[in-house]
Amino acid sequence: MLEKVLRIVILFDFYGSLLTEKQQFALEMHCLKDFSLAEIADELGVSRQAVHDLLKRAEQILMDYEEKLKFVERYQREQQTLQHIYNLIEKLPDSIRYIPELDSAVKELNCLLDYSKEV
Repeated sequence: MLEKVLRIVILFDFYGSLLTEKQQFALEMHCLKDFSLAEIADELGVSRQAVHDLLKRAEQILMDYEEKLKFVERYQREQQTLQHIYNLIEKLPDSIRYIPELDSAVKELNCLLDYSKEV
């Protein structure tokens, strides 16, 4: 269950702005703020069933976007590649790692890895 919620949150980060305001609100309240269906229904002035349907539809839309665009898959693959490159550089002997150009490359790589954690 937690894995599914985390997947939806990641998809929401990438594609959430493509949803309607109502879908965004419901997903944010449910997944990020842990509101119950009843609490969201009260906020929106609709039934629990309507919120359930709204959430299921929004989740499906997010999954459809990922199936077509694959932004999350690409992002995760790029992060793994960056981490792999960083690990390979870390394994180099100290005499090589501190070559100015390589040191600059490591700093750039660290910036990319740090930036990706903020996103």
